Amino acid sequence: MKHRICVALAALAIISAAPSAVADVKAGVDAWAQGDYAKALKLWRPLAQAGDADAQFNLAQAYKLGRGVPQDMNAALDWYQKALVQGHRQAEDAFGLLLFQQNRRVEAMPYLQRSAERGEVRAQYLVGIALFNGDLIPRDWVRAYALMTRASAAGVDQASAALAQMDRYIPEPQRRDGLALAAAMEARKAQATAPALAGASQPIRPAPSTTPIRSATLPPSQPAPPPVPLPKPAPAPKAAPAPSGSWQIQLGAFSEAARAQAHWKTVAAKTPALAAGPHRLEAAGAMTRLLAGSLTTRAEADALCAKVKAAGADCIVKPR
Repeated sequence: MKHRICVALAALAIISAAPSAVADVKAGVDAWAQGDYAKALKLWRPLAQAGDADAQFNLAQAYKLGRGVPQDMNAALDWYQKALVQGHRQAEDAFGLLLFQQNRRVEAMPYLQRSAERGEVRAQYLVGIALFNGDLIPRDWVRAYALMTRASAAGVDQASAALAQMDRYIPEPQRRDGLALAAAMEARKAQATAPALAGASQPIRPAPSTTPIRSATLPPSQPAPPPVPLPKPAPAPKAAPAPSGSWQIQLGAFSEAARAQAHWKTVAAKTPALAAGPHRLEAAGAMTRLLAGSLTTRAEADALCAKVKAAGADCIVKPR
């Protein structure tokens, strides 16, 4: 009887700037964090065109997110590919995941397999599904169980659901072998990472989850009935329609969304003209920008900003 698990992948794209020896790349990262996408892209583009892999990766992220440029997945793939051929591992991870999300799964699988071996948890989930089902690559339940165990331990909810499905159908000896392989993978990753961290002089990505791999106490497998396809994650709430005006004002950039919302309440209470219009929070790297207004002309935006400043707060006028 053929058992299958269906993929449920929620894509979340967040800018992740790789460290670079070129000062302008870092300056672009700083501009991006402040929400000045135009400045960031102005700094990154010539470097990317000159072959800087970090700038190429960051430019790809901008196209993927549609920040400072119209969203263009083909352009994103092109810049990711330029960076990955130079050995940029984050670019290779992003390239494989984006190919998969674009339904180019045959092309994506070799990249996803390399990413999974390096410890990219979304790739581990996807490759684990493929190995369990025997889709695109030969079936290997031991390796599927190992990769899904690691992804689950890192906090991927879909991986935890898939692992529960696998418990029903993979025989206990193969699951035990999978747990042993997962532990070996984790040990190899720790050994490979330690020397790099010891001499690191640049920012590094957050450390992987330290959640234990899994208890060795395994439930018995069940031969039937065939598994129900995994439920898809609940769709994210639809964003409110963007205001139609061409101009807005920025009231600040904050390290926490809660602080941005609190600032809005304070400023709006002092400026009735501001409170009457829309406002929104926008993620910008590690910062959250507070934006307000939907103004047709620059003059209207300047007038609103002047009222905010008269009330004792600060603001800048920005095009949408």
